Amino acid sequence: MRENYTLTYSESVNGWPSFYSYFPDFALGMNQYLYSFKGGNLYRHNTNGLRNNYYGVSYESTITSVFNQMPTTSKVFKTIELESDDSWNCELVSDLGAGYMPDSYFIEKEGAFFAFIRRLEGVDNLALRSAQGLGTLLSTTGVGPAPITLTFSFVINSIMSIGDVAYTNSIIGPVEIGAITGISQDRKTITIAAPTYIGTVPVSYILYVKNSVAESYGTLGYFLQFKLSNSNTSAVELFTVDSDAFKSNP
Repeated sequence: MRENYTLTYSESVNGWPSFYSYFPDFALGMNQYLYSFKGGNLYRHNTNGLRNNYYGVSYESTITSVFNQMPTTSKVFKTIELESDDSWNCELVSDLGAGYMPDSYFIEKEGAFFAFIRRLEGVDNLALRSAQGLGTLLSTTGVGPAPITLTFSFVINSIMSIGDVAYTNSIIGPVEIGAITGISQDRKTITIAAPTYIGTVPVSYILYVKNSVAESYGTLGYFLQFKLSNSNTSAVELFTVDSDAFKSNP
């Protein structure tokens, strides 16, 4: 979908460096100020302390760039560091993954804001180490979307925990059953109170996936594009954006 923006031209760079979300009826630069008209009212920009607000409407400030050093080498990007006086929301996209960290994930350390890269919540990748095989079912009770109970003839390993997502293996591949909500004391039975699976789970091989955010180890890719957003209504400065990365060795 095409998005609409107000573009500004800079004679110093001979180009269009900035995109704005607001839409004036008319704009004019005069005496080192930007003036605009909207709804019959005259506005002078950058003259008060209220930021990210135009014509009474609040907007986000966003910055998009990319880490692409050594573009032919697959890397694991581990962290994001913002040399700024405020934390930002951070969306991440690479050719092999994606991630997101809200501003609350960033911790201030020595004048900068630091966060480990987290994967997207609710996005399960069965090819990662966070996916583990459990074993073949002994029996099952319940019909989804009503609660389902899965029983095994062996003791379930201690790594599996409440909140993990269970899958059943089928002829078309793994199919999600739902989030595990209970584990019996003898660790031979698990309960799924609100399954996404519709119908009776067949006696089949079961696997599970750990929480994608909790099990994050970074984002894999040849490059990493980041988009920072901030809706603070006071002035915020951002100087640099850094990421710690190392070569991926499959």
